[in-house]
Amino acid sequence: MQIAQKLTLTLCLSVAALGFTSAQDQRAVKKNYLVKPEETEFWDPEIPTVTPGQSYGLPPSDAIILFDGKNLDNWITVKDGSPAKWEVKDGAFSVVKGAGNISTKQDFQDYQLHIEWRSPNEPETLKSQGKGNSGIFMQGMYEVQVLNSYKNRSYRNGQAGSIYKQTPPMINPIRPMGEWNTYDIIYTAPRFNQNGGVETPPYVTVIFNGIIVQNHTKIQGSTEYIGAPKNVPHGKGPISLQDHGNAVSFRNVWIREL
Repeated sequence: MQIAQKLTLTLCLSVAALGFTSAQDQRAVKKNYLVKPEETEFWDPEIPTVTPGQSYGLPPSDAIILFDGKNLDNWITVKDGSPAKWEVKDGAFSVVKGAGNISTKQDFQDYQLHIEWRSPNEPETLKSQGKGNSGIFMQGMYEVQVLNSYKNRSYRNGQAGSIYKQTPPMINPIRPMGEWNTYDIIYTAPRFNQNGGVETPPYVTVIFNGIIVQNHTKIQGSTEYIGAPKNVPHGKGPISLQDHGNAVSFRNVWIREL
């Protein structure tokens, strides 16, 4: 037999033996017949039933409605606690330049937040952070950026879907200005120890127009415009929306506490 043929035969036998051994290993796993299946089944308490929305994005039965398309009764002006002064029209509400940031009256900790937003139609003379700029702040401190990032380049950690000035989105799935975008945000609040140190940092997952752009991303601290993030101990906090001077619109805002 030629040397090449011997090598080929040896390789084939080795592969066959490996496959046989692997198969033997699988079959040799001992089953524990001393434990009944019922011993690892948990029946109580029964998992609560929630009725989902009739279509994607509509609130499920256990959601807290933060905007019903009619008024801003659930929102206040951040600066002085007065009623929110943004414009409500055609089932949406929009930033009124100079009216200031607004926040929910209710405070939250861990949650699933659904919010839809739309950049206004603005001239090409506006660029980068000057175009369709707003923001959604978890607990009033940690910003998921809202920006017209459609053919409008800006710094990576400041475009739509970023954790502002910290983590850029993995991709940019934004729709053209004037069209509605959707954020589904899953947020876990930070926990602090008795000495004020961070025991568990905040984490966020952002699904942007049905695509994950932040996957259980660690938030490093407050999202500062200038300087490093800060970690100040706090409890529950509101959802806040930013008045950055652009007439960004929002609709279909609801939240589920986790």
